[in-house]
Amino acid sequence: MDIDAFISVHSPEWSRLEALVRRAARASRLSGAEVDELVSLYQRAATHLSIVQTRSPDPVLTARLSRLVASARSAVVGAHAPAWRHALRFVAETFPAAVYRTRRWWIPTAVVSLAVALAFGVWVDTHPDVQRALLPPQSVRDLVNHEFADYYHAHPAQEFATQVWTNNVWVSAEVLVGGLGLGILTLFALLQNVVNVGVVGGYMAAAGKTGLFFGLIAPHGVLELTAVFVASGAGLRLGWTIIDPGPRRRADALAEEGRSTIVIALGLVLVLGVSGAIEAFVTPSGLPTWLRVGIGLLAETAFLTYVFVLGRRAVAAGNAADLDEELRGDVVPVSG
Repeated sequence: MDIDAFISVHSPEWSRLEALVRRAARASRLSGAEVDELVSLYQRAATHLSIVQTRSPDPVLTARLSRLVASARSAVVGAHAPAWRHALRFVAETFPAAVYRTRRWWIPTAVVSLAVALAFGVWVDTHPDVQRALLPPQSVRDLVNHEFADYYHAHPAQEFATQVWTNNVWVSAEVLVGGLGLGILTLFALLQNVVNVGVVGGYMAAAGKTGLFFGLIAPHGVLELTAVFVASGAGLRLGWTIIDPGPRRRADALAEEGRSTIVIALGLVLVLGVSGAIEAFVTPSGLPTWLRVGIGLLAETAFLTYVFVLGRRAVAAGNAADLDEELRGDVVPVSG
């Protein structure tokens, strides 16, 4: 193949493609005809590059066409933002917006759950017959005298943090995915955890160890339970969407809420990582109780501030608390 002749014939096309790529990179938009021309010239340039590489691999021409095809491809399909920008946007906008949007679900869930836990705790504390019915006396003594406190010292901190994080992520996944069962599985899993906290608290209170109970559970438990309540609220919202999708088509509503639920699930992995670290390194530490509890309350305050400040701001700015567009999958338009 005669390289000089090839360049002479196709150089005007390449120059025109370069001009269109430069225009596409500026704020001014291309017309419809120019967009079609850009796509056509990009495809032809890609063919030219293939021909040159296979028939007459001229390094200078190959480099020029490679740069031109790459820049044209970016102009046609759009340049992707760096991964760190997606991560930053997720943390600063998408996740807090998703949690803020579901606040009308998880806040009532938290209030009702804490009330149920308190009711069970008082019931066990004030009824010796209930205490005897639920656990044998020896098991109760083991629980209040050493098992509850020993739990936080049973494993090395790093191993314990991983164990706690895994367990909490599993619980949150249960209540989130339970939404697909109309929220019934969510309520069941949440009730199990709430009752367990209440019953253990009741036994500790009956033994006169209420301070020890809250001193060990509060540092990590406040943030941990909040994460579980957020997950439960999202699961219940997902379940209700199946029942009442509102003005949206049920499939569209379920897809949208499902993606928002995925956003919450991903964000809670980080939140539960923080609570797991507190449980492994702060709860069993030799720090004074007031300081350990203070660290837990500080983490909780930081999370709620994060949600209600950044989340409200993101929602007000129009953030749909959805996955980035390229992660949502393709949608086939259908008639209404």
